[in-house]
Amino acid sequence: QVQLVESGGGLVQSGGSLRLSCVASGIMTSLHGIGWYRQAQGKQRELVADITAGGTTNYAASVKDRFTISRDKVRNTAYLQMNTLTPEDTAVYYCSVRDRWTQITYWGRGTQVTVSS
Repeated sequence: QVQLVESGGGLVQSGGSLRLSCVASGIMTSLHGIGWYRQAQGKQRELVADITAGGTTNYAASVKDRFTISRDKVRNTAYLQMNTLTPEDTAVYYCSVRDRWTQITYWGRGTQVTVSS
């Protein structure tokens, strides 16, 4: 059974930082890659950053140079370091893994990030 569990969200002031974690079980993120998405209230879910099985990273233009995605293969955990946060970063953040062989996409339950002005 695949499980993705996010943590690290919270309330932070504008300009602050947070580090999100996503612990995966039942699937090796080093084989499939992993991504972070976010969904603000009233908006569609959007890709924030992802890292492929080979280690290539990709970022949304709005977070490039502020956010960093990384992973620990041993712990099967992905991280999202978020710096210089703004109120526009307020959203529920989800991690996601797409099984490259079955094409099934798995999602965590999300963690709320709120940035106050």
